Amino acid sequence: MARLQVLGAGAWGTALALHLARSGHEVLLWTHSHTHAEQMQLAKENSRYLPGFPFPENLQVSAEMSKIPSPDGVLIVVPSDVFRSVLVKCKQAYAEQMPAHIAWATKGFEPQTQQLLHQVAQQELGEDAPIAVLSGPTFAQEVAKGLPTAMVSAAFSQTEADYWRAQFHHGAFRVYTQLDMAGVEVGGAYKNIMAIATGVSDGLKLGANARAALISRGMAEMMRFGEAMGGKAETLMGLTGLGDLVLTCTDDLSRNRRFGLQLAQSGQSAEAIQQAIGQVVEGVKAVKVVKQIAQQKQLDLPIMEQVYQLVTGQITPPQAVQQLLARESKPEA
Repeated sequence: MARLQVLGAGAWGTALALHLARSGHEVLLWTHSHTHAEQMQLAKENSRYLPGFPFPENLQVSAEMSKIPSPDGVLIVVPSDVFRSVLVKCKQAYAEQMPAHIAWATKGFEPQTQQLLHQVAQQELGEDAPIAVLSGPTFAQEVAKGLPTAMVSAAFSQTEADYWRAQFHHGAFRVYTQLDMAGVEVGGAYKNIMAIATGVSDGLKLGANARAALISRGMAEMMRFGEAMGGKAETLMGLTGLGDLVLTCTDDLSRNRRFGLQLAQSGQSAEAIQQAIGQVVEGVKAVKVVKQIAQQKQLDLPIMEQVYQLVTGQITPPQAVQQLLARESKPEA
């Protein structure tokens, strides 16, 4: 079994660390906070972000990244805006010998550069670095409960994709492989924007017809954007595109959907709602990046545009709906 390190002790990082430990691996869960590490060590669980799931003996916690010398693999699970800084810390911690396998389960773009995360990793680690991304329709609580889950391990080489498939493919957790990193990453980021849109629609009680229309038209936007970013349309029809889109748009475990619901119902600002949710709402960051890229590439992404105007306080939820409905009818594409 492998010696693995999970960098990021939010709900998602903790759930993945739990699964890897239950699969028989020796796992170190890293948090940047010494206080949080001490709390988890005492409680033997992550009471702050994923309470009720005790840590097995082979899951250790630390705020010291190099506590496990020379791990076989490192999995980064942090918000996208700090992805690069955590990657740099990893390089510093293992300056003498980098782990043989580096992957991430972060969804989103780097806001500062508008880059996909594999581009960030290549800049920091080199063009030929052994990198992979894990993504798919997953909620942390369900993974922690051991409920059936399917994900995709995507890399530039089949060998690297297979490595992470082997680490995670256990019990009710199935893993498929992909070689389209850009498509997988776009799906994981764009679906959060659409989850905000469907949350707003349901918060305004616009009905099931409207929700289905938003999901299907959101899928068309995702494919348009994904191809412009170098991804493949068929990738976005799979688990990390359509699958993740349906999940986050229809279930209230999605923070992005809950954000949209609150945006429609509470009258509060986007900032106040994010603070109340207490965890990162990736769709708010993603829509600002997609807006910039869409302008550069001259892409028509009408649902994204309304979400952007909503989260930046330019329009109200009813105005967003009115603007979408007022668009000229045209052939479906």
